[in-house]
Amino acid sequence: MHSILSKILEQKKEEVGKLYESGVQAVEGQPPNSGRDFKGALSSEGRVSLIAEIKYASPSAGVIREEVDTVTIGRTYEKAGASAISLVTDRLFFRGRSADLPILKGAVTLPILRKEFIIDRIQVTESCLLGADAVLLIAAALSRDVLEALITFSSSLGMAAITEVHDREDLEKAKDCRAEIIGINNRNLKTFEVSVDNTLALVPHVPEGCIIVSESGIQGGEDVSRLKGAGIDAILVGTGLMKSRDMDQSTRELVQDCNRGGG
Repeated sequence: MHSILSKILEQKKEEVGKLYESGVQAVEGQPPNSGRDFKGALSSEGRVSLIAEIKYASPSAGVIREEVDTVTIGRTYEKAGASAISLVTDRLFFRGRSADLPILKGAVTLPILRKEFIIDRIQVTESCLLGADAVLLIAAALSRDVLEALITFSSSLGMAAITEVHDREDLEKAKDCRAEIIGINNRNLKTFEVSVDNTLALVPHVPEGCIIVSESGIQGGEDVSRLKGAGIDAILVGTGLMKSRDMDQSTRELVQDCNRGGG
């Protein structure tokens, strides 16, 4: 595991402790999160769905965008044709804010993925209370038993879960846990190099019926065409869109690439 991920996970343990101290209320027994169909948004036959990400900084890229106007960005993504929005909420490493999630939920109609480093049920509960329609679960950060439990718990609260994998070992863990949405991260956790070839290498090993999302390093039409030809259902793009001077135009062009034939 990369040292940066290890540092993030140590920070999350502290945050989980504070969540328990603050008394975040469990929502078992209440109606499922009256959310939006995230899984359905990624299931458009004949096209690749775009999950457009709001991310202001990262450990590898530094500051990506100075202006922090989550609602404006979310509305731009929606009007430009994105299928869903990913919101990075980690504060210390990515300059995100959990408090932005319910505000964004009220400003757009698209389903929202909470992009967070989740290691405990209480974070899933918090995600539901914030209005997330889906959560990210990183296979490399979780034991098989914990991953399976969090997938099941997310579903019980009406949320989808993207199980993020980086290699065959992660993928086998996700398969064992019967993950329905597999996110293949193109970033090598050891070197931090990024290549869509990682998705192309892992796709043949994903069980039939799973929704496949390719994450990181997707530059445009050529990458999208290769990924579509390999059978992926969606792409998640953040840094490229957030760095764009014309976010609306860049998103529209990427959506057009997603709608074109591939392979």
